[in-house]
Amino acid sequence: MTLGRRGLAAILGLALVGGLWSAPVPAGTRPPWVIATYNVGNYTLADRRVEGTFRRSYPKPELEKSALRAVIARLDADVLILQEIGGEDFLAELRRDLRSDGVRYAHGGVVAAADPDRRLAWLSRRAPREVRAHTDLRSLHAGRSEPVRRGLLELRWVDGAGELIVFGLHLKSRVAREDDDPGSAGLRLREAEAIRRRVLERVPDLETGCVVVAGDFNDARSSPVLARFREQGPRRLFQIVDAADSRGERWTHRFARDDVYSRVDYILVSEALLRIPGTMQATVLDGPDVAQASDHRPVRWEWVRE
Repeated sequence: MTLGRRGLAAILGLALVGGLWSAPVPAGTRPPWVIATYNVGNYTLADRRVEGTFRRSYPKPELEKSALRAVIARLDADVLILQEIGGEDFLAELRRDLRSDGVRYAHGGVVAAADPDRRLAWLSRRAPREVRAHTDLRSLHAGRSEPVRRGLLELRWVDGAGELIVFGLHLKSRVAREDDDPGSAGLRLREAEAIRRRVLERVPDLETGCVVVAGDFNDARSSPVLARFREQGPRRLFQIVDAADSRGERWTHRFARDDVYSRVDYILVSEALLRIPGTMQATVLDGPDVAQASDHRPVRWEWVRE
């Protein structure tokens, strides 16, 4: 079947029982692609409260790590874009512990950009043809040139049906750095513009390219940040995949101090990808292990091409 725009919301908005894809793959289709984005909640040394005690530069607690691995196993993703990994050593630890749980990712890496503490990372079961870490991105903010602190990840695969390109990102948090930029909204917008420029440089023919952008945007669906990825003037760029949990709820982040729930993690797909015959499903994973593992919930997207 061909997936049209009017059918997209209905198809992608289906909440899946238990938060996972369960429909059988139709006979004669190619193997599905499963892509997920997950902010793993400071898988690094960080100041944190552990069992009621504040600790400085403390590793992620083992109970959280165990829950995190259970969530990753349930995601069962071919490609997993991760945010807030401490670096190569932390990713190596996660891969090793996943293997001991029977979950194997043969390929992976870290984007070593300007932020030394919370980095972008990726895991994949399929060998990419190309991996590129864009760590040179800069934006102009308040008259100053600023680095895009987490950089931009680019992964490419090619099979008999063509090329699939996945970009991963993690934009500036909503913690204010300057009094005249509440919630760091201005800095985050400049980062989004710098990333969009690079994406369009790397995929100039976006109208025919199968492209996915996944990550923690740290902003609302209706924000100028997300608008930068949806369109450029009259040109349509990406559509936000509609994802919900088993109860139909769409939030992906809980700010525990104020008990505020919001959606900040997204998967976006290019217009060209939407025109390819096939089916899609997307979900926000939920469950007790998700609540234990991180302050974010992962977003999972599955694409079955005819």
